[in-house]
Amino acid sequence: MSSAVSGERAERESVRRPGTRKDRDETRENRNETRKEGETRKEGETRKERETRKERETRKDREARKDRGTPKTRGPRGARRGRRRLWVLPPVAALGLFFLYPLALVVRQSFSPDEGGTSIEPYTEVFASTAFREALTTTVWLAVGSTAGCLVLGFALALVIAFVPFPGSRAVARFIDVFLSFPSFLITLALLFIYGTVGMVNGAWTDLTGAASGPVQFLTTPWGVLLAEITYFTPFVIRPLLAAFSQLDTAQLEVASSLGARPARIVRRVILPEALPALAAGGSLVLVLCLNEFGIVLFTGAKGVTTLPTLVYSKAILESDYPAACVVAVVNVALSVGLYAVYRMVARRAGA
Repeated sequence: MSSAVSGERAERESVRRPGTRKDRDETRENRNETRKEGETRKEGETRKERETRKERETRKDREARKDRGTPKTRGPRGARRGRRRLWVLPPVAALGLFFLYPLALVVRQSFSPDEGGTSIEPYTEVFASTAFREALTTTVWLAVGSTAGCLVLGFALALVIAFVPFPGSRAVARFIDVFLSFPSFLITLALLFIYGTVGMVNGAWTDLTGAASGPVQFLTTPWGVLLAEITYFTPFVIRPLLAAFSQLDTAQLEVASSLGARPARIVRRVILPEALPALAAGGSLVLVLCLNEFGIVLFTGAKGVTTLPTLVYSKAILESDYPAACVVAVVNVALSVGLYAVYRMVARRAGA
């Protein structure tokens, strides 16, 4: 019985124990070998992947070199793009023929004195002349003064049209759009009919008093040019202001009014900050247009008022001094392009 019991205990112990120490060591060695084989296999796979990747890259490089050496065949999309690019050629050619080529001729002529050759002598002579300096000063102060007047008058009129209800406000807003298409000399002629030497105001004065001439003689002075430019260019400020006021939230105005704010305070604190981008865009545009205005100065016949455009006219047509006229024209174009760049920057920030 004891032997049988001891045999059963031995079998149980053998079942409990996984094996002898030797078996354990062999099992560990087998595991280590299996692990090493897995690692070597992974390293082999990564090497193969690297090699295949390198082969793909070299193959792509070869194909790219071949494509560079041989002309590519255009597909349907490439053909369409080529046709679209062909449509760009006519307007570009027209622009170069009718605008860039004459401008290049003007620049070339500005460096060509009457004696021949190429020199900066026309520029030195024009810049040293008193007529050019006076024309430049007159052009700048007229443009700046007209722009300031247009901003003040345009802001006031836009406030009335947008926020003061009156019959016909929509018709007035539409008329402003139509007014933008009027030529500048038409406004000058209207002012001559009203404030000219033999205009309506002076005619009524002479009829009433029997005087030889009327008291209104300012239209042939720089102030007359300033009035004509303000009258003509103010709608160019009103138009963007009306667009800005149409996007203004009226609830802000109602809240400010309910809190006891007066109209002047509402305009200063609520409306004006919203209108500043539109004022900047309209003012910069008016400044560019006033800088190049020729018809108003010519039709008013203002004495002693010579701007850069009128100086170009007098040098080219009256004096036949084409190099000097081209120099003044180049300066005028440079100023206009610089101010137009400022206008586009301001308009972009304003979202126009």
